[in-house]
Amino acid sequence: MTEPQQTAATRLAQLEWRWKAFDDLTTAEVYAMLAARSAVFVVEQNCVYGDVDGLDSDAWHLFAYGQGEKRPPLAGYLRVLLPDADDSDIRIGRVLTTVEFRGMGLGNAMLERSLKHIRAQWPGTPIRLHAQAHLQGFYGAFGFTPVSEIHEEDGIPHVWMRSV
Repeated sequence: MTEPQQTAATRLAQLEWRWKAFDDLTTAEVYAMLAARSAVFVVEQNCVYGDVDGLDSDAWHLFAYGQGEKRPPLAGYLRVLLPDADDSDIRIGRVLTTVEFRGMGLGNAMLERSLKHIRAQWPGTPIRLHAQAHLQGFYGAFGFTPVSEIHEEDGIPHVWMRSV
């Protein structure tokens, strides 16, 4: 391995993973989740939208934390919505990595970890996500295929993708 690969691999190995239902989240975890989502989706992507959409309370949340003394920094996050009366698919959303943890393969690690968990807990249930269009190749590597045309949402091209 080259030095940057060793550093990335080491950083990935040092992450602390937390998979929790909303009611089990601490106030610090909720704060970190909302702060990261705001930083990435609202500020970085210059996209004003209603992030607090009422779906978090029924979702499962995957957190990846880096090393830190008092409060470890949030490195990555995603949420998983389970099938309900309106939708029979599991839905993955709000996938993000924070600036200081990009370029180390964290997105891959989060998707691998979440898909393994989802398929173990809810085998055979289709999984869908609403991807930014430029990430079709990334999600395609995990078995997701487009199931909609590219369309604009909040000023950003998106596509629905699904894996069975």
